[in-house]
Amino acid sequence: MLQISAALNPIENCLPSRARARARMSVPTLTTSAPLARFPRLIALALGAMSAFAFAPAGLWPLMPLAFAVLCELIERAPTLKRALLIGWLFGLGNFTVGLNWIQFAFTFQDKMPHWLGYIAVVLVSIYLAVYPALATGLAWRFGKDRPLALVLALAGAWGIAEWLRATMFTGFAWNPVGVTLADTPWRGSAAFVGTYGLSVFVAALGGAVWLLVARRWRPSLVVLVPLAACAILFFPVTLKVLAPLRPIRIVQPNIGQQDKWSPGFSDEAARRMAALTAPGGQRPRLLFWPEAAVTDPLEDARMDERRASAAAFERTRATALVGPRDILLTGGIALNSSNGRNVTGAANSVFVLGPWGQILGRYDKAHLVPYGEYLPMRPLLSALGLSRLAPGDVDFDSGPGPRTIALSGWGEVGFQLCYEIIFSGQVVDRRDRPDFIFNPSNDAWFGSWGPPQHLAQARLRAAEEGLPVIRSTPTGISAIIDSGGTVTHALPWRTAGVIDANMPIARPPTIFSRFGNIIPLMLAFALLIAAIALGTRGRYSAT
Repeated sequence: MLQISAALNPIENCLPSRARARARMSVPTLTTSAPLARFPRLIALALGAMSAFAFAPAGLWPLMPLAFAVLCELIERAPTLKRALLIGWLFGLGNFTVGLNWIQFAFTFQDKMPHWLGYIAVVLVSIYLAVYPALATGLAWRFGKDRPLALVLALAGAWGIAEWLRATMFTGFAWNPVGVTLADTPWRGSAAFVGTYGLSVFVAALGGAVWLLVARRWRPSLVVLVPLAACAILFFPVTLKVLAPLRPIRIVQPNIGQQDKWSPGFSDEAARRMAALTAPGGQRPRLLFWPEAAVTDPLEDARMDERRASAAAFERTRATALVGPRDILLTGGIALNSSNGRNVTGAANSVFVLGPWGQILGRYDKAHLVPYGEYLPMRPLLSALGLSRLAPGDVDFDSGPGPRTIALSGWGEVGFQLCYEIIFSGQVVDRRDRPDFIFNPSNDAWFGSWGPPQHLAQARLRAAEEGLPVIRSTPTGISAIIDSGGTVTHALPWRTAGVIDANMPIARPPTIFSRFGNIIPLMLAFALLIAAIALGTRGRYSAT
């Protein structure tokens, strides 16, 4: 790469000396005939698509800071705020379209709608989600134009804020914040201090530092790199060797695909497979984990009908047929709700805590439901257009009250996050009643080959953030035990039937993040954005 020095522009010679020096400082490091200058919009789109391979399953995490380095160059070259916003939006469009390709796979299981609609859904979702990267690049241009250090600080801070907004606005969709690219590196342990969005700030700032180094802007690069290095050393995770009590657990993965799960009459075959994998235990009590909706017929029915109550009791008894007298089964299941005792008015996607002979010891109802998956927004209108939920059924699910902790005799306390809920940083436990571990049953059979490893990576960061083990059970994988530092200690591969027999990992003391939540990464992000504004303001005043 060549740096343009003299003969930038005849107009430059008319500038005041300070402004002229600043103009030279802000000169791009590539020639004006380079592709970055000629095709910035195409480069932004391709750059976003490339950055998606930093996430699982590819896991090429260095691609993300490199993408941010080029993104900084594109932002600085943008002549207007509108162009900077467009650059960020195209980057996001490429990233989300590639990274969320698994959404299309979910449409192959719903015959009421054409399967090709899944490809349109991926693009439409990406068009919306790309608004948040556009917000970040727009703020970076607004407060960092012609001030390289301010641009890097503004981009890193704004990116963290934009990702938090993406996780909270319009029910939120927190899938794949860029900090998740560090889930398989030692730096995931830093999430215990700064959370996932803090890791996103770190990745964006690292990319900005690379950009400054390539541009030979030594002082600004040191201003970014020295704090990053200090934080990386300070927050480097420490492996705790704790003697944990031997508490045997078994995780069941039956390898039941979505194409079979809801087929008429398949419930008997599913029960047989689950029973064969559960198997009778020995003398020691066991904690058994089954996937989301492992039992597809209702395990509880609120209608005042003896026949229906008996049917639900039968399903609970069948599920616990091989549960020993001191065993406890945690299984996903469906509960039917009725406001009048006669008609079904809603359903709950639940986790049931079952003892011997089908006794209900506790129940958790999923709170963060998936639009179009578990309920159909604007149902009268969309139903008239021929649209339906991806999951079978004409009754929408009701949302539960939120994170809940249930005490298990002899096992401590368990918190629950059902499937998709685990992706929401800072929202996974009841902070007034901290559990000893989190159970995350899921049905990743919807998610193709890309979704399950991405889901697992996000669960690993929840474990690191909260300092709590996470137990995952899914019908087709990836089922896993994640220790309190975010390390996968046991796992079953995708599309494999089997069990995991192990001992329950122990929780760590409450982490800083578990005490304060996302206030920490948000304070960090706003501090960087304010610093960028201050630098930009000082630069404008010094030029006048």
